[in-house]
Amino acid sequence: MYEFICDEYHFLYSPSSKAEEIDQDIVTESDLAHLLHLLEGKDGEMEWQCMMERTTSNMSYQAWRHEPESGPAVYRSRTVFEDATPEVVRDFFWDDEFRPKWDTMLSYVKILEECPRTGIMIVHWIRKFPFFCSDREYIIARRIWEAGKNYYCVTKGVPYPGLPKRDKPRRVELYFSGWVIRAVESRKGDGQLSACEVTLVHYEDMGIPKDVAKLGVRHAMWGAVKKLHSGMRAYQNARKTDTSLSRCALMARITTEISSDESRSSLGPVSGEDEKDQTVVIRRQNDNGLDWKWIAVGGTVALVFGLHSGIIGKALLLGAGQRIARR
Repeated sequence: MYEFICDEYHFLYSPSSKAEEIDQDIVTESDLAHLLHLLEGKDGEMEWQCMMERTTSNMSYQAWRHEPESGPAVYRSRTVFEDATPEVVRDFFWDDEFRPKWDTMLSYVKILEECPRTGIMIVHWIRKFPFFCSDREYIIARRIWEAGKNYYCVTKGVPYPGLPKRDKPRRVELYFSGWVIRAVESRKGDGQLSACEVTLVHYEDMGIPKDVAKLGVRHAMWGAVKKLHSGMRAYQNARKTDTSLSRCALMARITTEISSDESRSSLGPVSGEDEKDQTVVIRRQNDNGLDWKWIAVGGTVALVFGLHSGIIGKALLLGAGQRIARR
């Protein structure tokens, strides 16, 4: 067992003795197909609201939101980091030991199971939430596919009989977050693939009222994105001087190889039953000349950051707290 405690953050690594026997069907090609379907989809069947478009000297960020008639909002965005490699960015997003340095709401992580052959991991997260509702608990299965130097990362909420639900923290069961990481040309115009593009689709049901969610995202998104960007650069610098890798970063290097053609087309849309199980289906709409095949976001992080940092007014929070009744 490996245990790391720092301030309020608790990381526990205690891999199952049956690591090789982890259920290989827990994150499959159908989940990868679902991610690609969310990103590519079909024309004209969803409307997206542009939330943000910002650029700094070494990063650009765009974000959109779709609000379905039922279910949680769906976010997507496109982020480009200048002077960054896909491998470092891939490891950064997977590295739960480093994450609390930029994601201050993550208070507990435990690796429940892992497979050294496929790289599949099942992790247990607890995230700190504001005063008006309980903390949130996640059981997340995750896996990475690789096509060339493009990385397709899928994370989703899964049941875990070995860890029954409790009243508190409240478990988030509907959770899907997937992103594509690839090298792209730098804005320097030198023709070099020295920038890294991250494209992501994310949705989850945290039990937060929609009015609070919309306000939190609108006011806190850019601050959260800047925190993530600072964290990535700190991670990038740390890797230059420290060649040792965390357990999670080592697992991020175990990928399932697929062909580029397969990642783009042959997986195809998920079946009707799979779409029903996944609850949310995103289809393509061509707005403002953007290629929706490569879009990404971190909206939920922004929402939670906004709630936690007190950006939302106390009156609205108290009203939301009464509606949630401390769920």
